[in-house]
Amino acid sequence: MSHDNIRPTAQFNDEDSNTSNNPAFDTVLQARLSRRGLLRGTAALGGAAALGGCSTMAGPVAPVHALGFTPVAKTMADRVTVPDGYTARVIYALGDPLTASTPAYKNDGTDADFGNRAGDHHDGIEWFGLDAAGQPSDSFASRGLLAMNHEATTDEKLSSFFIHANGGTSTLPRPAAEVDKELMIHGLSVVEVQSDGKAWATKPGSAFNRRVTTMTPVAIHGPARGSEHLVTKFSPDGTQARGTLNNCGTGRTPWGTFISGEENWFGYFFRDAKDDDARKKDKQVQALNRYGRKAGAASRHGWESGGSADTYTRWNNSAVGASAKDDFRNEMNTFGYIVEIDPHDKTTALRKRTALGRMGHENATFARVSAGQPVVAYMGDDARGEYIYKFVSAAKWDPVDAKPANRLAAGDKYLDKGTLFVARFKGDGTGEWLELSMDNPVIAGSSYFEFKSEADIAVFTRLAADAVGATRMDRPEWGGVNPKNGEVYITLTNNSARTVATVDSANPRVYTDLKAGKEQKGNVHGHIVRMAEKAPADAAFLWDIYLFASEADADKASVNLSNLTEDNDLSSPDGLVFSKATGVCWIQTDDGAYTDKTNCMLLAALPGQRGDGASKTLTHGDKQVTTHMGKPQTPATLKRFLVGPRGAEITGITETPDGRAIFVNIQHAGENTKMADVNDPAKYESRWPANAGYGAGQRPRSATIVITKNDGGVIGT
Repeated sequence: MSHDNIRPTAQFNDEDSNTSNNPAFDTVLQARLSRRGLLRGTAALGGAAALGGCSTMAGPVAPVHALGFTPVAKTMADRVTVPDGYTARVIYALGDPLTASTPAYKNDGTDADFGNRAGDHHDGIEWFGLDAAGQPSDSFASRGLLAMNHEATTDEKLSSFFIHANGGTSTLPRPAAEVDKELMIHGLSVVEVQSDGKAWATKPGSAFNRRVTTMTPVAIHGPARGSEHLVTKFSPDGTQARGTLNNCGTGRTPWGTFISGEENWFGYFFRDAKDDDARKKDKQVQALNRYGRKAGAASRHGWESGGSADTYTRWNNSAVGASAKDDFRNEMNTFGYIVEIDPHDKTTALRKRTALGRMGHENATFARVSAGQPVVAYMGDDARGEYIYKFVSAAKWDPVDAKPANRLAAGDKYLDKGTLFVARFKGDGTGEWLELSMDNPVIAGSSYFEFKSEADIAVFTRLAADAVGATRMDRPEWGGVNPKNGEVYITLTNNSARTVATVDSANPRVYTDLKAGKEQKGNVHGHIVRMAEKAPADAAFLWDIYLFASEADADKASVNLSNLTEDNDLSSPDGLVFSKATGVCWIQTDDGAYTDKTNCMLLAALPGQRGDGASKTLTHGDKQVTTHMGKPQTPATLKRFLVGPRGAEITGITETPDGRAIFVNIQHAGENTKMADVNDPAKYESRWPANAGYGAGQRPRSATIVITKNDGGVIGT
């Protein structure tokens, strides 16, 4: 995830490359769409605290109808604060060993062998249960696998300074030894965890433990497999790639695999200042600019400068060879997909599912499956002015595939063929899914960008969405499906580029907010949109805005439209996950706008349903816009459950099947520490989790925590 406010890496995370002139809604290509028939219908961390008796098997858990905890107050303390009656413990942090032979983490910048250690910037996370025999189980609740993303790393000037003894090198060229470390702390990890009824712990010697990095072999699947746009020196036939990068949100498929979204990958690449000329201004240049990689722009870490081996030169996206088979001009095209792995089988290769499009993927969340109906997934493209997408499989769901003999083969069946759609929101509270395929005459005959095949659409998805006139949104991030009614929730975390001229019904606020006396403008705090469909594969939907994030004391007529209070106000909703056990909607923040008053947080919500509120007209000078709101919030329906340490984002949440333990990721504590102060703990913004008694050294680390109720009860009750 990335926030849209000041931070050291803002120049790479705050992408704003959508320069299309797409209006917000109704006027978009209306005459042409009608004429050509676009759609064809259709408390601080403790030590070894007791967990209150974790069950081995999970029985049925009743939905939670009332949030039974006392809200946590906003705080800027350097700790994790949870409600009275709950305990939080760190169980898995940056550098923790994944094998029995890997040395303990020193946390002083001298550690190596990150291919056998936890990566950095823990992000999305999913639970995969194991029974006593080590077989997949949906009911055992005391043993399982945690599969998670390691999105990025804390950097100020090129170097990932906390993992290097003296902070690393802040000038080019970068030393190969430093680059080698940084390549390995990105990606994914799978780690086994188990409870003995008293405490949860990882199992460093587990045969299931696995790291996936930027160097791990990957198979390309879907319509882009074998495309000319994926041809590289490494894979002349365009069927293979290496690694996954900047992985953000996650999901669990109906057939029991782990999926991960590649988000802000574009900033890791470099293009020579004259690369546009070298490419002879072909359509790839338009695509590179649209995906945020302009010629001459600096890369995030300077990995391309590490040496002449293709370990480093692959990050140079310039056309320097005689053809694409002789260089890495297409390397960037191998990133930006939904990635699928089987966490139970470390021998199987990753799949990049190109049918779900290429973008700044946050996560993918699946609609409830129904026999004989397509499998449907919803996705957000996390950048300012980007879009919300839906994928509908060609194959119809067979309940036998809920427990297939080969889980990745089931993924091949449902995720390699299907139709991608993008959302267009209308001012009357309705919307439509616009088809992104060569069967759509708007795309087949596009003058905006030349599409010749389904592979072109899979690789250049953003341009296809531009061409059909999708609605530009305020940074779509996590999606979640309400298990009670199937409605889809998408967080729109914020947008500093939203102006009075561009407000619309689905993105209706633009206002000025003060942070430490400085003005912030746009949609500073973000909101959450909610969509309802008669059936997941339908082309039409209804929508409203479930929640407008805001500070409690903001104007209730124009900003604090959801009537938030000191118990539940928030800024920049990002992670959003519905509990399968209880139905509670967990909302996490990645904020830079409210951090003068509170650290980032986790809130618990009991949402209603689309249409439970009313319409409201907002006035912006001479312009009026009518939006559709969910019912106002109360401390009974939305409560703050956790506040994190300084500088940290709260991201990724999963649970045991009995709802008695939740696992939450705390990302980049202390990220605003200056690189020059790497060896002066007194100047660190945060010293978490060392200051909570976890691990060696004092450098801050991203980490996974487990939260339990002291009486052994269900979380949230």
